[in-house]
Formats: sequence, structure tokens, C-alpha cells
Amino acid sequence: MSSQNPEQQAEQAADRLPAHREDERAEQPVARTGMFGIQGTGDTSGYGRLVVRQAPKVSSPRPFGGPDGAAEAGEFDEIADQLARLLPTYGEAVERVVVHRGELTLHVKREHLAEVARTLRDAPELRFEMCMGVSGVHYPSDEGAELHAVYPLLSITHNRRVRLDVSCPDSDPHVPSIVDIYPTNDWHERETYDFFGIVFDGHPALTRIMMPDDWVGHPQRKDYPLGGIPVEYRGAEVPPPDQRRSYT
Repeated sequence: MSSQNPEQQAEQAADRLPAHREDERAEQPVARTGMFGIQGTGDTSGYGRLVVRQAPKVSSPRPFGGPDGAAEAGEFDEIADQLARLLPTYGEAVERVVVHRGELTLHVKREHLAEVARTLRDAPELRFEMCMGVSGVHYPSDEGAELHAVYPLLSITHNRRVRLDVSCPDSDPHVPSIVDIYPTNDWHERETYDFFGIVFDGHPALTRIMMPDDWVGHPQRKDYPLGGIPVEYRGAEVPPPDQRRSYT
């Protein structure tokens, strides 16, 4: 086992990068520093000097392959090509197509979400009949696209999966509701609104589902305070993380 600490190992790995890779890495914006992007308090993870660069927002190269990771054109290419053929606004609606870890994600502009979802559901060649819900994601450093709504779709007919990713800025956290297309998204959209503050325009009853109606803030955002919030009974208070224990 190596006697080096994690910071020393990370520095040596960086020194072994080829020169052209080092130049490419330096041009990419910084996504976070340290293991968890801690700010304002000491990073006790041992990776305080780690710099994580933000990956460029580009489509995956063709062929996309399929969930089996094949290098030739496959299931994911068929889905993208069929959607492009059936949706006249495909070039404007789909910002990029990303294949990662055997999964296909279509990054869709929010104003085109409804027509993309309806085409994926109704077209016999696609037939994604089921939306498994919607999850919120918060990227505080992704300027102009801090909030993401992610929809995993399932085609029971063709036994295929695809994911839709829609982003919006924190200053305008609005995404169209697709409850009229996938009615089971009703409570999922309410939960994402509750925890992340994404407003789903057109939702039949967009109210909080977990937190009290008068709760201030959205607890699953990454800039939400982790402690120091008064508990509603017995006068108890959870201290901030940097006050819970002492590292010496």
C-alpha cells in the first residue's frame, strides 16, 4: 500500500499527463475544487487541492451504439434518427445527444420539451409509453443552466430506455409540465418543485408535497444550508457541519 496521501497521488498523476492533454484540461472551466466543492470551511477529505474541470457540452461522437457498448451503430442511433425524422424541429429542439455508461440522454430545450415527449410517446417507431418520473439536479457553477429536470422514459413495446434532460437558469426556473402527456408525473413534478424550486408551468396543482406549505427554500439544492436550522419542537437546533465535530 502506498504511503503517499491522496493529494500527493493526485499531483503525481497530473504530472504524468501528456502535454496536449494538460493544455486541453487547462482550457476547461473549473467545476469544483476539492472532493466535494467545500467552501468557507476546511476540506477534511484529503483532496483539498484537487481541481475538477467541467466537461465540454458537446454531443457524443457517432456511432452512438447501444446499451451493450458496441462501437458500431446500434439502438441509440436508431432512436436519434427516428426522432429526427419524425420531429420537424429536431435540430432546434435537441441541443445535444450524450451516450455515457450505456445510457442515452437527449438534452432538450425547455420550450420544445412537450413536443419531444409527445413524439417519443406516440410514434409507433418509438413508443416510449412510460415516464418513470422527473428528478431535479442542481449545478450551482453551471451559469445559465443551474437547474436540470431529468426524465427517464421507458418503451414497453420495444424494451428501450432514453433520458430527457432539460435545463433552466436559477433566475428563471420554469419548465413546461408534461402531466398532460404522462399523467403519472403529477406528484413527481410536485416533489421536484418542492425540493429544487423548478416551476412546472401548466401543472394542475403545483404545491409542496413533502415540506410545509410555508417552508422557505428548497432543501435539495446544493447551496441549501446543511445545519443551523431550528427544529420545530423542543427548541432544538442542528449546528452547521463545521461545528459538529473538531478535526485536529
